Order: sequence, then C-alpha cells, then structure tokens
Amino acid sequence: MQAKKVVRVMAEERPSVKGGMASAARAASVQELSASAFQKYLSGMDYPAGKQDLISHARKNNAPDAVIQVLEMFQDKTFQSAADVSQEFGRVK
Repeated sequence: MQAKKVVRVMAEERPSVKGGMASAARAASVQELSASAFQKYLSGMDYPAGKQDLISHARKNNAPDAVIQVLEMFQDKTFQSAADVSQEFGRVK
C-alpha cells in the first residue's frame, strides 16, 4: 500500500485594499499617502486632540514615517474631529 502525500496550500498573500494600513506602510513618500490610509493610523483617537496628541497616537499605532511627516506639517491647533484632521491632511498634502 502506498502512502498518500499530503500537500498543504498556503493562503495567497494579497495586497490590501486601496487605502489600507499596508498601503500606508508602502508609501515611500508623503505624496503617495492616501487620506484613508493616513486615517487608519488615527483610528480610536479621542477628540478634541492637539497636533502632538495625533502624533503620539499614530506612533502607538506603528505609523510609518510618511504618516508622521504629514502630522508634523499640521498646524499647531486643536482638532475637533476626524473630519478636521482630514481637512488639514488635504491642506498640507
């Protein structure tokens, strides 16, 4: 009787959907960073929040350098919501 050979197939690794954390991590520069990928690193942020609060939160979420660079370009003000942050992202980008 012959033994059967078991072949295990690993799940194919696929790129994340556009705008996911993986795409932010691959962004080599600020210009390549999408708004949705940027916001992923600020998920769970409590508002109102200052610029330094945003930077600290992004770092806790292991944000790539491109995300931190964008946050460092933000005006030093209090942001009331994620929508305020998105507006500022559009201004600096």
